Amino acid sequence: MNNGHAGNRRGERSREEILDAASRVMAARGYAGASISALVAEAGVPKSAIYHHFHSKGGLLSAVMARGAQGFFDGMRTAHAEPPEGGEPRDRLAWYLQRTGEVFAANPDFLRLHMLLILSSEAVEAEVADIIHDVRAEGRAYMNEMIRSAFAAEGPTVARAVADELDYFGIAGFDGAFIASQAESDRSVTSQMSRLADALAALGEAVVARIRG
Repeated sequence: MNNGHAGNRRGERSREEILDAASRVMAARGYAGASISALVAEAGVPKSAIYHHFHSKGGLLSAVMARGAQGFFDGMRTAHAEPPEGGEPRDRLAWYLQRTGEVFAANPDFLRLHMLLILSSEAVEAEVADIIHDVRAEGRAYMNEMIRSAFAAEGPTVARAVADELDYFGIAGFDGAFIASQAESDRSVTSQMSRLADALAALGEAVVARIRG
């Protein structure tokens, strides 16, 4: 009995070690560039262990993305657990966006791989297109909720209209800030959140004025 439990723990540890290594290698090289031999060298496990746990390189990528998405959105839920009450839309947006930026900064490998897959045809080949779609949809839903909460004082109908008009722009702002941070390491995602809050608040106020007018 004890030997069985020990074996299960070793197997689970091996699986997590492979996922950790694959996350690093794929984020650095992309899916196509992450050869099985590179994954074996990084994880320090035999090739058979990779196929035992994931059956194929595509299966490993799917597991890496699924685990990364879960960790990312767990971080989002924790970061947004106690939003402030009251305040101006800009201040509320700044609170949400700063904490979201911190979640981005804490998950660079997942987000880098996510972007690489979006910009290539590898997602279709590796059958992770559904995961990528779900990540984008959930991320946009979070952005929509942030904007609705920021403009809640305008009433639910107006706040929803503002959020529905601006959530895509908000996501584009995060995408751009993350990619820029990869090109210029001295410009972090979090350093751009104040400007993004300014932009969303100004645009949101314009939408409110249009609706009211």
